[in-house]
Amino acid sequence: MSRTARHRTRRRAVLTGAALLTAAVLLPVPAHAESVADYTVTVDTGARGPAVDDTMYGVFFEDINRAADGGLYAELVRNRSFEYSTADNGSYTPLTSWSVSGTAEVVNDSGRLNERNRNYASLAAGSSVTNSGYNTGVRVEKGERYDFSVWARAEAGATLTVTLKDAAGTLADTRKVAVRGGWTQYKATFTASRTSNRGRLTVATAADAALDMVSLFPRETYKNQPNGLRKDLAEKIAALKPGFLRFPGGCLVNTGSMEDYSEASGWQRKRAYQWKDTVGPVEERATNANFWGYNQSYGLGYYEYFRFAEDVGAMPLPVVPALVTGCGQNRATDDEALLKRHIQDTLDLIEFANGPTTSTWGGLRAEMGHPRPFHLTHIAVGNEENLPREFFARFQRFRAAVEAEHPDITVISNSGPDDAGTVFDTAWQLNREGGVDMVDEHYYNSPQWFLRNNDRYDSYDRQGPEVFLGEYASQGNAWRNALAEAAYMTGLERNADVVKLASYAPLLANEDYVQWSPDMIWFNNHASWGSVNYEVQKLFMTNVGDRVVPSEASTTPDAGGPLTGAVGLSTWATSAAYDDVSVTAADGTTLLSDDFSGDASQWTHSGRGSWGVQDGQYVQTDEAAENTLVTAGDPAWHDYDLQVKATKRSGKEGFLIAFGVQDTGTYYWWNLGGWNNTQSAVEQAVDGGKSTLISKPGSIETGRAYDIEIKVRGRQVTLYLDGQEWGRFTDDKPAEPFRQVVTEDTRTGDLIVKVVNAQPSEARTAIDLGGARVSSRARVTTLAADADAVNTETDAPVTPVTSTFRGVADRFTYAFAPHSVTFMRIDRR
Repeated sequence: MSRTARHRTRRRAVLTGAALLTAAVLLPVPAHAESVADYTVTVDTGARGPAVDDTMYGVFFEDINRAADGGLYAELVRNRSFEYSTADNGSYTPLTSWSVSGTAEVVNDSGRLNERNRNYASLAAGSSVTNSGYNTGVRVEKGERYDFSVWARAEAGATLTVTLKDAAGTLADTRKVAVRGGWTQYKATFTASRTSNRGRLTVATAADAALDMVSLFPRETYKNQPNGLRKDLAEKIAALKPGFLRFPGGCLVNTGSMEDYSEASGWQRKRAYQWKDTVGPVEERATNANFWGYNQSYGLGYYEYFRFAEDVGAMPLPVVPALVTGCGQNRATDDEALLKRHIQDTLDLIEFANGPTTSTWGGLRAEMGHPRPFHLTHIAVGNEENLPREFFARFQRFRAAVEAEHPDITVISNSGPDDAGTVFDTAWQLNREGGVDMVDEHYYNSPQWFLRNNDRYDSYDRQGPEVFLGEYASQGNAWRNALAEAAYMTGLERNADVVKLASYAPLLANEDYVQWSPDMIWFNNHASWGSVNYEVQKLFMTNVGDRVVPSEASTTPDAGGPLTGAVGLSTWATSAAYDDVSVTAADGTTLLSDDFSGDASQWTHSGRGSWGVQDGQYVQTDEAAENTLVTAGDPAWHDYDLQVKATKRSGKEGFLIAFGVQDTGTYYWWNLGGWNNTQSAVEQAVDGGKSTLISKPGSIETGRAYDIEIKVRGRQVTLYLDGQEWGRFTDDKPAEPFRQVVTEDTRTGDLIVKVVNAQPSEARTAIDLGGARVSSRARVTTLAADADAVNTETDAPVTPVTSTFRGVADRFTYAFAPHSVTFMRIDRR
């Protein structure tokens, strides 16, 4: 049994509904129609597949898209400690989100609240500061209570007048706070007289005063925890019944300085997320520049993450820095003392989570309100490092130290930022040779990729390492994306002996502050809603089952045919010149020839970038423009040779040569010198979503002319750079739209038949339960909608529909709706 299984209690949910309905779209076809069924599903109920751990599916929380401050963290005041800085965002000042009436300034001197809380506001008599909150303002609801607090100093005494208003007037009765002497925390409570999304919190003073940590919290937070979480967001996460909670990153963990926040380090703001910065009293926690372009207050810190994991019944899974940066930074820290300090910090983290109250860090946990241990069993070192050898050398140091003191802790490695390629292969080789227990894989690909790669883990070594799929998504929040993810999840479950943990990413997005999309749960300052992807995740996560029951399904006939499409040229944050473009059919016929001695009339410009003919070359001159694709030719072209001469003029990357172009969202391109000129790859785009087919390290020199040739034969493509074969691939893997998996709930005895039909037609299916004795009725939950459907704040076209199907037998036929995910719970007699 894996460590994952050992450290979890069993937890199950069943498909339920307020009423059991028979939806017209799910009416079964008559039994005699079995002979014309489009698909078959055969279940071997006498066989035993792999066990599925309770921790199979979980969530990954990273502070991206303002997921923490202004999101899950319930604080309503933005920049409450006046710590915002240009280090966080070029547009920030210490008074960002504050407006001043009278005289007020932000001061950084020895009169501060404490060393780690560097700034405070100094107000002259008769002055005030007003906070605008997040999104449209401070959100309050009629009749609800809100707890105000402030750290203030007024040696001669002062009265603070605290008001909560919007443009229409007062939102709650005014509060008066008498301040005298040195720094002291003062509190008051508001009861909202009406609901508003546009509140403003004002603190005015009648005499000179200093302010810090100006705070307004809803009284009602998730489970009413102090320094708590926004209730609606936490409840949506809890409703998933996640098996684990991975935190705090992501790129927050492996970017920036690895130094601490201290005078010795120069109070560095752009630091990797380090857990000790985030515990203890909130007014003493460090501030930091978030990798995603804003400030993170650390009000939501490691203690709150552990507490939230406990509250939702999830296994905590923290990620610590490996001292190798990623996410485009790609540097290895060689400071031995710093490495030892981070290794000790990791050991201290385990003590904080699990140690007795008599220990140093276990004692801090107790002081914060949690004398019981948090039962930490897994810890990940690093995140998506692009330097696999440098990463692994440091990983081994962390693992050795942890295993020496805590042999029951599983230490998780990773395989870089992609699903394939040189970094991935090298990382996996090192992980296997090093006997690693578990490897964290990440990838974001097109729906087509997910439909094609359901069998990804079928061939993985059953002797280990085990896989933690820590981040994945199909590059969109439309129903077609969620269908592809659902189809892929059937493959994850089928391989539950290899894939032990899996989490969609990212988890949260504030609709007004988006750095990354798609996301599972969306919100603003007054509402939250689950994406269509959320509904898929919830259906799988609350109906996992305990063991896979082996099953097979027929496949969809593949139309096949050769790879077809026009050709194209593009750039990405780069200026490049192209010349001598030719396309020749396999029989020698010239399809296209352009030496740009005249105009560029054969080419269609998609609108981005600045293209023009200069000195007999076709040149894109805008260094800032991305994806500047121009195309030429016929989408019906097949079996051809494309030749082009390309020269990088300036900019961050290289150049992109497209083929198989159907439109501006569906094509292949050879991306030479991509990813900040660090690697080259062939990418396939389908409806705008891209996935990588083949990749290698490499860069493109500025000013050098490269000869590029691409040979397309059937569905095989061979690529040549300066006359040498660079690589080849055959794109012949079908995107299977019909997928299934069957699991068993050992507590209830239920068979859970899970079927994804990701095509626009009904899938009439003959289901053979292999002689099992079953009830004639099944409880059915279905998600179905148009492929382009998107859940929003005001409309949720993808919501679960429950029904009862009364035609179950050892062999029966069922019609799965177009574009649907269907779970059938069948009682065994």
